[in-house]
Amino acid sequence: MRVVMKFGGTSVGSIQALQQVINILTKARQQENHEVVVVVSAMSGVTDRLLTAAHRAEAGDEDVAHEARVEIEEKHANASLQFLGDTPTRNELMSQITALLNEFEALCHGIHVLGELTPRALDVIGGLGERMNAPQVAAVLTNAGIAAQAVDATELIVTDNRFGSSVPLIDETAQKSQTRLQPLLAQSIVPVVTGYIGATLDGIPTTLGRGGSDYSATIIGRALAADEVWIWTDVNGVMTTDPRIVPEAHPIAHLSYAEISELSYFGAKVLHSQAIRPARRVGMPVRILNTFEPDHPGTLITGDAQDGNKTVKAVSAIKNMSLVTVAGPGMVGIPGVAGRTFTAVARTDTSVMMISQASSEQAICFVVPTQDVGRVIRSVETEMIREIERRDLDRIRSEDNTVVLAVVGSGMKGTPGVSGRLFGALGRNKINVIAIAQGSSEFNISLVIAQGDAERAVQVIHKEFELEKP
Repeated sequence: MRVVMKFGGTSVGSIQALQQVINILTKARQQENHEVVVVVSAMSGVTDRLLTAAHRAEAGDEDVAHEARVEIEEKHANASLQFLGDTPTRNELMSQITALLNEFEALCHGIHVLGELTPRALDVIGGLGERMNAPQVAAVLTNAGIAAQAVDATELIVTDNRFGSSVPLIDETAQKSQTRLQPLLAQSIVPVVTGYIGATLDGIPTTLGRGGSDYSATIIGRALAADEVWIWTDVNGVMTTDPRIVPEAHPIAHLSYAEISELSYFGAKVLHSQAIRPARRVGMPVRILNTFEPDHPGTLITGDAQDGNKTVKAVSAIKNMSLVTVAGPGMVGIPGVAGRTFTAVARTDTSVMMISQASSEQAICFVVPTQDVGRVIRSVETEMIREIERRDLDRIRSEDNTVVLAVVGSGMKGTPGVSGRLFGALGRNKINVIAIAQGSSEFNISLVIAQGDAERAVQVIHKEFELEKP
């Protein structure tokens, strides 16, 4: 079986974690006879340090870059020494890492001098952690008896030039991935690919958005016609909710593509929100597994929904949201108001998390991240300035400190009474619902509530639908 395995930052971020990676790959190759491609993130904490240093350099503080450099170099030096010893292989590896860190400091110096950090520069800096870690993981595996070779994803994943959150070009990526990786697999060599990054047709480095190594794995899985993609992380699969809020939360054995798409979009951190799309297009199964408990079955994600007796499977929350309301008597029966509103939002390059509109057409409300709400309001008011001056529309207003709750489960489709149970449980616990939306798929009911009620609401919903029961 051909498997693409992605190892996240915590799965390659320590000596213990790297030993687990060796164990997992040894079993997959020698006992299960799998053909494996590995995709790796940066070591845990490295990308944050790189990006923080870049932003601080723009703000005038260049010293943070050197501090980050020392810390990152030491992190890799300690891990490589543990597995490779004081050998020529390690010396060659550390030379590669040193060269990349020299590049990082030079970029931060340029940002400091210019006082400007462009999206293109941020993508180059953001991808350096993966470019340091892939050669390290390849060297560690080879030293453990698993022939491996580092491959830079800029040679494989072709994207558009939307820096910071680029979109892969499927045909070009498939051609490059097959040309570069098939010969390695034919020689029983494990390719160790840098996650998170790609490149434009002109070879300019891009990134797939934070957490994008998951996306890298499914993109490459699709390009190579892999049988499955395994996402190795530090939890036993997708949970019914955040176990820090509900201690009784547990892993979900099976989810459909539609269900995981809803959950990842609404704040479930275990999978990048775009990662399921390449798998869904070709029906490729994805597993979420725990590096530190590799025998746990985790969560299997496929096209089929296996509901059992569950109507609701999970509840997810996304915090730091703002509810924006466009309202006024002039909206009633006038075509195009909604279109103009969301065109104005799109000009700010902001994602809308949820939309709700009453049938009276007197108001539209939608949810955006609080960090973006100021520019969203300015853009909509600019678009609607004449209507506001005529008092057909009120001033655009926002309600901050809100949370979007997503209640997800394919078993809700066609099942009467789910909404009644949901709102009844919240009402009994005096939790006010500010706005509601439900898609026609019936897989998701989304609610906006005050941030102060978020944890209690999650606990109430989890208990009402008995999600603590497997």
